[in-house]
Amino acid sequence: MFTTRWILIVTLSALMTSLSYTMITPNKVTSGRGGKVVVCYVGTWAAYRPGRGTFTLEDIEPDLCTHIVYSFAGLNTSSWTITSLDPYMDLEENYGKGTYKKMTSLKKSHPGLKVTLAIGGWNEGSFNYSVLAADPVKREVFTRSLMNFVRKYQFDGIDLDWEFPTQRGGRPEDKDNFIALIKDMKAALTAEGYILTAAISASLDILKAGYDLPQVYRHLDLVHLMCYDYHGLWETKTGANAPLGPPTDPLTIEASVKYLLSHGIKPDKLVLGVPMYGRTFLLTEAEESTGSLGEPTVKDAGFQGPFTRTNGFLGYNEICNELRTGNWTEHWDEISSTPFANHKDRIITYDNVESIRKKVMFAMDLDLAGIMTWSIDTDDFRGDCAKPGDATPTFPLLRTINHAIAESLDTRKKNKTNTDVKSPNSVYRIDPLPVIVLAIAGLMPVFL
Repeated sequence: MFTTRWILIVTLSALMTSLSYTMITPNKVTSGRGGKVVVCYVGTWAAYRPGRGTFTLEDIEPDLCTHIVYSFAGLNTSSWTITSLDPYMDLEENYGKGTYKKMTSLKKSHPGLKVTLAIGGWNEGSFNYSVLAADPVKREVFTRSLMNFVRKYQFDGIDLDWEFPTQRGGRPEDKDNFIALIKDMKAALTAEGYILTAAISASLDILKAGYDLPQVYRHLDLVHLMCYDYHGLWETKTGANAPLGPPTDPLTIEASVKYLLSHGIKPDKLVLGVPMYGRTFLLTEAEESTGSLGEPTVKDAGFQGPFTRTNGFLGYNEICNELRTGNWTEHWDEISSTPFANHKDRIITYDNVESIRKKVMFAMDLDLAGIMTWSIDTDDFRGDCAKPGDATPTFPLLRTINHAIAESLDTRKKNKTNTDVKSPNSVYRIDPLPVIVLAIAGLMPVFL
């Protein structure tokens, strides 16, 4: 009897240990900087930019990211399957560069790194995704193709970048159909250990119209909130690209985050997106700026940089080079906690080390899941703007994100009281698992 009883104890102990371990093992997407994620989007077309703007796989510093998101795959509307948007860049066939597999191979030398594939993006539009999401048969075909894709190229999951449900040719039913789509995707991906994330708008109007937020939270592993493009050349006055506050202004990060947290998105899955680029404007009068935001501009008129070559847009690498070589006057807007610069009738609103740090601290104070960046290929990845003697000249904005997260966690640790140590409930509390095991074995009474 003694032997039998102890066999039972050992067996039950092993079972309970296994169950306990399963319950407390952290979700694989939350591993990183003290449990916080740093999600690094890469626009792979940056490989075609000229000169020192060319960004390739070799320029990535994986240790600065917990997740790398390969951007973008697209939707084949003939077959309703996922497809490469740049076969020469993505695939090995026909003498292609095979960057899909090269990117996922980074995991071999960087254990713990997750590499996911984004599908969609601004250029893909919304209409086709609206059609896909509305049809259960199309969703099933799409999901099967998606699973084949992640297996073949060894991605860790998918990031859905539908921009945006109910907008740009979408339909009101997109709000429900978006959930149907991610529900199907999530079921298939989770069954094989893959993750599902999505990038969603920070616009309050789009959030209300396009997303059933409690269901978004339920079916995604992480929610990437795109907190940028609040203002730009499409308006008739200057404004911050990514204003932190004030929360009373609906076109701010604080307002967007507050809305999500009060409408079904919990902090543990919410990832704050920050830009590594700025927006450009031309004033209506060819005279120097007054040094404040809100000045009248020529609608749809901006200027472009030598690398990204997009009107109204400058990468941070282009901005910092402009500021150090041109005759720009730099300003700080206290209201939005962002910098801007002017030269005659030209205005740039952007983010720098200081404003990025403030955004990270804001996110950490709310205990959000982490920070997402769009996109690391427009950071000063070559260190062209670093000060002489800087030991870590590359990726100043991305490094700031990592440093600020570490600083926040360190501060939290220092401020943590020793309540748990002093509390009888924590020091003398009996672990229920061994008690249950022993009680079942008949060696002690159940008194819990």
